[in-house]
Amino acid sequence: MDTLKKFAAMEKIVHELEDLKNSQQAIVQKLGKIEVDNIDLGDKRLEKDLPDMHQRISDNLDAITDILEYFAGNTDKFSTTNNVDKLKEDQAIREAAGNE
Repeated sequence: MDTLKKFAAMEKIVHELEDLKNSQQAIVQKLGKIEVDNIDLGDKRLEKDLPDMHQRISDNLDAITDILEYFAGNTDKFSTTNNVDKLKEDQAIREAAGNE
């Protein structure tokens, strides 16, 4: 895989991890809302199960955040090490000149 294709794949994974993180944050918020709504209702099953679910989802969010930070850092390092901006510029010049 050439450098620009590898960088594009890495960027795609970073964006997918960001989407995953945002989805998990939304789930944590929705679960918290259900817990609050159940305070007045007092359903025993929800009282029993929701805190554990909340904890597991929060733990997953923490793991996703850690992976995202790690992989985004590696992607930035790869970009700098391989001078990806210059490679993109060179590719754009070649394409504009018709020399793909």
